[in-house]
Amino acid sequence: MNEVLKNIRERRSCRKYKAEPVPQELLDQVIEAGLYAPSSKGQQAAIVVCVTDPAAVKKLSALNARFMQAHTDSDPFYGAPAVLIVLAAKERPAQYCDGCLVMENLMLAAHSLGLASCWIHRAQEMFETDEGQAFLADLGIDASAYIGIGNCIVGYADGDLPAPPARKDGRVFYVK
Repeated sequence: MNEVLKNIRERRSCRKYKAEPVPQELLDQVIEAGLYAPSSKGQQAAIVVCVTDPAAVKKLSALNARFMQAHTDSDPFYGAPAVLIVLAAKERPAQYCDGCLVMENLMLAAHSLGLASCWIHRAQEMFETDEGQAFLADLGIDASAYIGIGNCIVGYADGDLPAPPARKDGRVFYVK
């Protein structure tokens, strides 16, 4: 089977990570794949923030947990040692599409390199807070110009990932 199709079929979300850090060269390959995602009118308006500092990851996880409906003392980043935050330019009409395509590329690239990943939502809420905006400002990013799309947690799976469930029937319609 074609490797791309194989990766699409086999990639699963991981919710338990080893503490082992991911080598920067692997993260850079994952990020590069994200930056090659299609974008509306070729604008390449989505950006990626790579966070590997353990204290910063913990702080961002706690910020994300504030927006969970339950278990606010839990770790929504599941102990992952790296977080790739995807932000999209607010002025772009296809901001969510552009950011979602980056997220998908990040997750597929991580899987292809033997890494586990999971899309953690609530990035928009995180970076609308004063704390989230200050985090971006410290990096030189104008928080008012971007909207949070997703947090792609990355690391090495601690255990086996689940097998893919069977695909539901009746989801494709043909017009010939």
